Amino acid sequence: MTRPRLAASMIAGVLLRLAARDGGFGAVLSKGDEQAGEIIVLLLEKGRKRAILERILQPNGDYCWHPADAKIVEDEDKFQDFLARRTRFDPDLWLIELDIASAERFAAEMNALN
Repeated sequence: MTRPRLAASMIAGVLLRLAARDGGFGAVLSKGDEQAGEIIVLLLEKGRKRAILERILQPNGDYCWHPADAKIVEDEDKFQDFLARRTRFDPDLWLIELDIASAERFAAEMNALN
């Protein structure tokens, strides 16, 4: 049995509060559909992009945060292409940027929330 789906706006708010709790900060760069927009999170450490995570629906109906290819993280042109493709697929996409002390630890915690 699948769990009820949380609204995208609620997830965005939780992520911003978690970053603030850990002494970081965040911003919504692109606000999508309040209920069902896809969510992409840019994780930064001291202003440097460390990871890009997408919230992906799994075959069992649950969600998990899946990291984007490292080449997309490292190359701004590839990132922009990636973002354009995702936006064509879901124009209601949320893009959230979080600058936190430990991107790797934070990403693991994000998956624990699902």
